[in-house]
Amino acid sequence: MNMNIEVEKILNGQNPALGPECDAAVSSRVRLARNLADFPFPGRLNQAGRKKVAETVKEAVSAEAGGRYEFIDFSSLSPAEASALMERRVVSLDFVKSADEKQLVADPENGVYVMVNEEDHLRIQSIKPGFAIYEAYEAAGKFDDLADGRLDLAYDEDFGYLTQCPTNLGTGMRVSVMLHLPALTFNRKIQKITADLPKIGATMRGFYGEGTEVGGDLYQISNNITLGISEEQTLEKIKSVAEKTIELERAARNEIQKGSGDQIKDKIKRAAGTMKNAHMISSSEFLSLYSMVRLGITYGIIQDIEIKTLDALLVKAMPANLSLLFPGSETSKDILRAKYVQSEINA
Repeated sequence: MNMNIEVEKILNGQNPALGPECDAAVSSRVRLARNLADFPFPGRLNQAGRKKVAETVKEAVSAEAGGRYEFIDFSSLSPAEASALMERRVVSLDFVKSADEKQLVADPENGVYVMVNEEDHLRIQSIKPGFAIYEAYEAAGKFDDLADGRLDLAYDEDFGYLTQCPTNLGTGMRVSVMLHLPALTFNRKIQKITADLPKIGATMRGFYGEGTEVGGDLYQISNNITLGISEEQTLEKIKSVAEKTIELERAARNEIQKGSGDQIKDKIKRAAGTMKNAHMISSSEFLSLYSMVRLGITYGIIQDIEIKTLDALLVKAMPANLSLLFPGSETSKDILRAKYVQSEINA
């Protein structure tokens, strides 16, 4: 079966250039929760109501955007296509679990992806490479302005934007930075950081967001308060927390290199050797190899692999994406993953 054209554009588009602070910051995301005033929240909508919401959004966006956005009907996607988009982090796990009357509005060129009929009618998100929360905020804000101008959004003077979950009331905005923190994980200081963040209105989550595990020493730092705080204050808070965490990570890397230089160099070279030569690599093993090789690049120990290549593999080497890269293959995914990783890093 041929892949959905719009999905293919998202998954196989040109990899973006590395963003700011790329040694530690993988990506930045701003997500806005919005609802239509004339409809119940998605949890109270029947199938006909959800379909009407999707049609209303598509009509409004199409009229204003002049063909800029792609509209993807999730009910038309295969399970592998839907999961591959989740692995690309343009949709949530909850969005994938049920495809009934769900739509993705996508502008891959500008990194803007809007989930229609997730927990809220609209989940507007922008994803940018590196530490670039203000760039992500600007891109998400353009779609938000479009929606606000063409749709009647649910808003209250006292509570701000109305959302299905009370924790999103107010700005409805979540700002997150995906950080690679191998040194803070190694010296176990990550536990204290994770415990301290809620005290200042922030939180640390796993690779795919809330309720997911950490893999590849990748952590998402985001705000957990949206009510009683402005969008600008939220951006400044996450900027400050992310900057401090990056500073701590870099200091920890220096300490580890000075105190355990030979041991860490050995681990890095073994990881690179496994990535280049292994016959089989599982998903979890790939994430571990990814972390060590990425650290090795920042140390200058690994010079024949680029961070950009590794970060692209962070998507392409995952199970659903592999299924789409090798449709119908009966070969073990662990074997396919090893071969594909080696072909990419040796390209």
